[in-house]
Amino acid sequence: MISLSFAKGTVVVASNFRLPHTAWDERLGCYRCLAMFYEDLVGYLKLSGLEYEDKVLDLLPMQDLSCCELGLRLHDYQEEALKKWLQTRRGALVLPTGAGKTVVGIKAISVLNVPTLVVVPTLELVRQWKRELERRLGTGGEGGGKGGGEGAEVEVGTYSGEAHILKPLTVSTYETAYLRAEELGNRFLFLVFDEVHHLPSPGFASIAEMFVAPYRLGLTATYEREDGLHADLERLVGGKVYEISVEKLAGRHLANYTTRRVVTDLTGEEREEYEKYHAVFTDFLKQKGVVLRSPRDFRLLVMRAGRDAGAREALLARNRARRIALNSSTKLKALAEILDRHFGERIIIFTEHNSLVYAISREFLVPAITHTTPKEERAEILEKFRDGRYKVVVTSKVLEEGIDVPEASVGVILSGSGSRREYKQRLGRILRKTETGKGKGKGKKEKLAVLYEIVSKRTTEVGIARRRKNKNQDKNVAG
Repeated sequence: MISLSFAKGTVVVASNFRLPHTAWDERLGCYRCLAMFYEDLVGYLKLSGLEYEDKVLDLLPMQDLSCCELGLRLHDYQEEALKKWLQTRRGALVLPTGAGKTVVGIKAISVLNVPTLVVVPTLELVRQWKRELERRLGTGGEGGGKGGGEGAEVEVGTYSGEAHILKPLTVSTYETAYLRAEELGNRFLFLVFDEVHHLPSPGFASIAEMFVAPYRLGLTATYEREDGLHADLERLVGGKVYEISVEKLAGRHLANYTTRRVVTDLTGEEREEYEKYHAVFTDFLKQKGVVLRSPRDFRLLVMRAGRDAGAREALLARNRARRIALNSSTKLKALAEILDRHFGERIIIFTEHNSLVYAISREFLVPAITHTTPKEERAEILEKFRDGRYKVVVTSKVLEEGIDVPEASVGVILSGSGSRREYKQRLGRILRKTETGKGKGKGKKEKLAVLYEIVSKRTTEVGIARRRKNKNQDKNVAG
């Protein structure tokens, strides 16, 4: 009889002949395959009428979540997204930041009602998912309605650098899921990948490969990756099954918004320095016949710099020129005008470099958050921003993903990359609906969200800004 068992992220197959997806392992003297092919393997055996013994699964006992389903109310687009996913129970849902991806994920968990591992990129998201699962599926939250009853609490485990607590519902970081895949790979039937665009990264892809779970849900606001690796999501999760744009949700489910570009010029001294360093870079490209058409071309140039002193000097010059354009002092004047124009509103300022974050923090006396900001200080800043004691926060990349950021109505991009993902994440931070005015219902007026981009003209930053958004979305404003 054919026997199936689980070993270190693989399915071991004791068989006299080779089955689909399997390969012969000389060390064990048997066939084996990646755990992700478990369902296909069992399906083949059933269809072929072959007798087999299945010792693969070691599932955690799951409590009944069916009583929680009615408490999870979805908007029409969320219902449509979930319906699309349930057709195959595999695939990625692409919803804008603020559109309730977590709620859709929790609804899917309650519908399937099987042992589930939620995989997220940050510790902040581990805590958020644990809190939301307990709130919406437990007695005290929105999911505690029909049938919740006394003591119908949902225990949620966490696997991260902070703790290893295994439960039928467990939330893990990508790093820990990768490190523990060999031991956890047969304990769950459902994998939820939040910010699923991280999954195709080298190493993380093995999480999907080493788990037997047949049901897979990816959640993200930014499906595409600059390196093109998102194409591998078809194999790992099931590909994109639903997507809706910010434009379709703006005004009803998300805030109405506009984008404005403020163009500034470098000072005379900055312009001189910029042109000097930019010329070093472009002259090298011309002399060597190097054409940069894609991120891959640039990566090859970086690799070349390891053995070519000229290439290294050119890249250093390029970085100096770019830093001058991104951190121009004239941008601070434009920023001051924006802060005056939106005095009293909640504003998030985004920059590329920490040096500019701290310069803005000192100049305008506003709190700063970078990757070096201690966890407790970051939480305190965001709490004060949430309750209105702080009106402005400046950050470098940290608030773009994986953190529950309080609603803001104004965003200001002083510098950034050409990544559309980065741009969408920053835009998403100002799209939660807010209202102004007194009274209820008709007495309130919806607040228009505004995202500013401050760009140094006649620099490479103009091209960067153009790449990260469609030109027809711009509303140019004199700087």
